Amino acid sequence: MTREFTCIICPNGCEIQAETDQGSLISLTGHTCPKGEAYVKQELTDPRRNIATSVLVKGGELPLASVRLTSPIPKNQIFAAMEAIRKLSLTAPVNAGDVVLKGILGNDSDVIVTKSVSKI
Repeated sequence: MTREFTCIICPNGCEIQAETDQGSLISLTGHTCPKGEAYVKQELTDPRRNIATSVLVKGGELPLASVRLTSPIPKNQIFAAMEAIRKLSLTAPVNAGDVVLKGILGNDSDVIVTKSVSKI
């Protein structure tokens, strides 16, 4: 069976065709670097995604602080992770790099602040 992937690892966005047989990779075409091959192999066995969003900040110069995960989590956990992040509320000041949720959903990935927000 042939499956098509658009690589999201680098800005090239290669259109990759993967020939598979019962989930095993047989051949690969369309990738311009080794990252494309690694991406397709991971997509076939354990698809993962990263999240970047924002969290409410009380008493800050800005109402929100941007946050992201420190490493990708399983794709099927994205909605549960967003639900957990939506429940967060921070109090200013917050600093870029602050861990606001450790080990989200039991994964080896933390939610960290990416933009500092000073106190009013």
